[in-house]
Amino acid sequence: MSENRQIVSSATHQGELILSIVQNEIPTPNDEEVIVKMEAAPINPSDMFPMLTFADYSKGKLMVDDQQQKMVAPISEQYLDAIRSRLDQILPVGNEGAGRVIAAGTNAKHLGGKLVSLVSGQCYQQFVKVPAAMCLAHKEDTTAAEAASSFVNPITALCFIETLKTEGHKAMVHTAAASNLGQMLLKLCLQENIELICIIRSVEQAELLRTLGAKYIINSMDEDFKEQLVDAMTETSATLAFDAIGGGRMADTLLSSMEHALSRNASGLNTYGSEQHKQVYIYGRLARGPITLGQNYGMYWGAGGWLVTPVLKKLGLRRAAELQARVVNEIKTTFASHITGDLSLLEAIDPVHIARYLPKKTGEKYLIKPQKGL
Repeated sequence: MSENRQIVSSATHQGELILSIVQNEIPTPNDEEVIVKMEAAPINPSDMFPMLTFADYSKGKLMVDDQQQKMVAPISEQYLDAIRSRLDQILPVGNEGAGRVIAAGTNAKHLGGKLVSLVSGQCYQQFVKVPAAMCLAHKEDTTAAEAASSFVNPITALCFIETLKTEGHKAMVHTAAASNLGQMLLKLCLQENIELICIIRSVEQAELLRTLGAKYIINSMDEDFKEQLVDAMTETSATLAFDAIGGGRMADTLLSSMEHALSRNASGLNTYGSEQHKQVYIYGRLARGPITLGQNYGMYWGAGGWLVTPVLKKLGLRRAAELQARVVNEIKTTFASHITGDLSLLEAIDPVHIARYLPKKTGEKYLIKPQKGL
């Protein structure tokens, strides 16, 4: 085989999203690189916006243009300014994945034939060329489907805990807590005796987390949601929260609840609020729209964005390697991902299948298998 099929994404000034399957030559590695035959690559929430931006996929159409398979969908004019920096560019997609090394440069022979996971930002293709240093070798009894999700969720969960320890917090809150990431974080917190308050939005999600051992489960749809939250924060002394929702008032609710819990037994006038720092990190944008903050949490608080890559850089190479080694050793247990189904490259750009994975339903995760359907 001399061709390498790959999904690329482009948004045009004319207001169209074009998801294409292009064909390239299989690359050749230099001395420090390897070629990985990709067997599985997950569709994470962080992959969906680079792929689809603000396109209305429900109006998308599959077509063949000059023997190139593509899906074209409209993007409303109101969103074009928000994505101006990427307009008319052809972008690779797919943050992470796994496969076998089929070719290795002179200084990368130790990876020859091994199953590796990698983060390249272009994993939705059949063959990926990457520096050997970017590859994480897995055990022989690990499958590509298991190894495919070795970075985004596992390392994020581990770095949440690193952040908690570095900043001196005792307990934390997590929204969208029944997700694959949330389940991993819960397992880690139970192992390390860290109190975790899980915010969910359905009875089914609550039951799922309860079976995993969660103690504090609060449904954001309950009428007394905030009262339950304050009680849990009072009991755990939680002053750190990771919010996957982003838009709306969730960050405000988390901060004001922390302040309420910290000042519950306070007496007298305290103009500046509690003296303990309260922090909310927003690491996802499941909800669109602005983030609304109020003034009900004193003067010692923080709200900001959180990204795993800068956290890893601050931890340093040695600690990052230790975290990766833990992922390899626990990929079938702590960091196991529950896969709903798999898609070929062509299926992944089909509006029918986009309707399955784009809603990001709790407990559902899809893999792209680039070799499928050949």
